[in-house]
Formats: sequence, C-alpha cells, structure tokens
Amino acid sequence: MEDTSVPSRRFGPEFVEEYRRRHGNKPPQGRTLTYENAVNEEFAPRRDWLDEQLRQLSVRQADRLARCVWKDEHYWSVHFEMAVGAALRQAGLHIVYDYFWGRQTPDWTVMSDTGEPLCLVEVYTASPPQKTYDSMRAWHQLTQQIKTIPVGVVLRLEPTGRPVQAPDSRTAKRIAGEIRGALCGALCPSRISTSFGYTFLVQGDRYGGVIPSPFGLFACFDPPSSTAGQVSAAQIIQPVKDKISKYRRIVDEHDLPLVVAVGAHRFTGLGLRELDDLLTGEPVLTFQFNLGDTHVDDAIFPPPRWDMPRELSGLLWVDNKFPFAVTSRPNPAAHRPMPATLASLGA
Repeated sequence: MEDTSVPSRRFGPEFVEEYRRRHGNKPPQGRTLTYENAVNEEFAPRRDWLDEQLRQLSVRQADRLARCVWKDEHYWSVHFEMAVGAALRQAGLHIVYDYFWGRQTPDWTVMSDTGEPLCLVEVYTASPPQKTYDSMRAWHQLTQQIKTIPVGVVLRLEPTGRPVQAPDSRTAKRIAGEIRGALCGALCPSRISTSFGYTFLVQGDRYGGVIPSPFGLFACFDPPSSTAGQVSAAQIIQPVKDKISKYRRIVDEHDLPLVVAVGAHRFTGLGLRELDDLLTGEPVLTFQFNLGDTHVDDAIFPPPRWDMPRELSGLLWVDNKFPFAVTSRPNPAAHRPMPATLASLGA
C-alpha cells in the first residue's frame, strides 16, 4: 500500500531560507514572477495552506507538485487543483487525486463511502499566452535599471497610439543610461527622448509639481502591463469542450457526471462576473489596464450567451484570491446533473 504521509512543513521557514539562498542573489528580472509568493511573510498563510493540501496526497504526488509549484507556468494550476480538492473535502466528499482510469487521470474523482466512483472533476487554468510573461520580464528589466537612478520622479512612456514592444536586456541598460544622463543634468526635463525610439514623460500633479517616486530618492518607471485589453470568459469555451471530449468515453461507459472547474491566472483579468456574463449573454464589455499602459486594443462585440453542452454537468469557478473560494454553476440541461453537494458550493 502506498505511503500517504508527507512532511509536516514543506514551505515553512527552512524552505523560505533555502529558497532565498538559491534565488535571492539573482537580479529581480532573473527570478520567477512567483518569487515573492515563495519567500515574503505576507504569503506565509498561503504557503501554510498549500502545505495542508499536499499532506492530503501521497508522497509521490506531493513531491511532484512541490517541485513545480513555484515555476511561473505551474503556480496557478497547482493552486487551483488543490483549491478544488479543499472545497470538495470541505463539502464532505471522498475524493482521489489523479485516479487512474486506464491511461487517463482526471484531476479529482469523487468516490462513494464504498469506493465507487460518483463524479469526475477536471480543472482548467485560464492563462495568458507565453508572450505576456516574456514581455513582462523584459519591461521589468528596464524598470530595475531605472530604479537605480538617484532622482525621485515617476516616468511613463509617451503614448504612441500603438503597442510598444519591450526592449531586450542590452537595450534596456542603454536606455536607462540615457535617462540617467537627462535626469541628472542641470535641468530635469519633463520629456526624455531616447535614441532607441522610446520617449518617457516625467509625471506631474495637477498643481504643476512633480509626482514623487514611491522609491524615495530613486526613479520609478510604470511600464506597460502587457495585459491591457478586453477581458472575456469566451476564452474558456474551447478548453472546456476539449475536457468534455477527453473524458467522454469514461463518463459514458460509467454513467458519471463530468464537472469542469475553471480558475484564471490573475493576468487574464477574468473573474466570476465575466463567467456569469458569458452564461447569461449579458452585453457587457470589460477592459483591464494599468497606469503605465499607453495602448489598449479596440473592443470586439461581447460574446453571445454560451449554453453549456449537455455532456457537461456544470462548472466550478475558482477565485484566484486566497483562500480560493469555489462557486458552482450547474448546467440545467445536463444529461447527468451535477451532484447536489457540488451544486451547492458557494451558494
């Protein structure tokens, strides 16, 4: 019988100290985007929660997830899978993680008290494209270079009416050098043009003064977010259909409800409201952008109402804010209704 015990603290103080030792000396732009989540005290409750979830799994499963959870591409998917498991346990359900159905392993299989499968719950994580991460890291390099300039101002890019591509690391260093020369000169200009085609504006307040930098005596650059644009839950439709196709044979052969849990990386801007707008056909346009964004793509029409396929028993929405609340959206037209315990989640 497989050992199901795991270390009591995988992400306690010893982990934090070791992770800082291994990665803390890297320049900020060389670290994963999840570095602060792994080491900062404010995220300690989240790490404790993750420890508790991994203790519910076998050693092999917990080891695998612990090795990949701090990688940018796996951070949210691990958290969402564990959040769904936590919600199902809290609802009093007996569940198995990665239960083998031949060669397939849906994320969670709900079992009866006698060990009979009752329902499959598969988790999908909506994530931004890889180019978003690459762009954010590239802008972060320039942000860190500018942060060393000993002039306490806030800089933003001058709008160009089109998307602006982030500079590579070598160019970022040279751009920061030109900005340093301009800011540290006899006169501090309000507009700084560089030889690389980027123009920066020193931000002022409504009284004609200069907005002070949040870094005190050092410059602050608000870069483009790399996520600005329209937010729509329509992006989950095809992945959910893919999950239905993937597990259709199992649920048909065993007459099981199939539930798909959806969580969204915070960079996508998606939330439960956007999902509900999709399910009801609410004609709403939603955008996300930050102060440093100089361009937002044109809007497209709101997506039409999406009727869940009859093969799908319903959706679970996983909030991306700790402690990751789970809310149910049953499919009223499902061939196999969502179990009542799941249907009441978040009610």
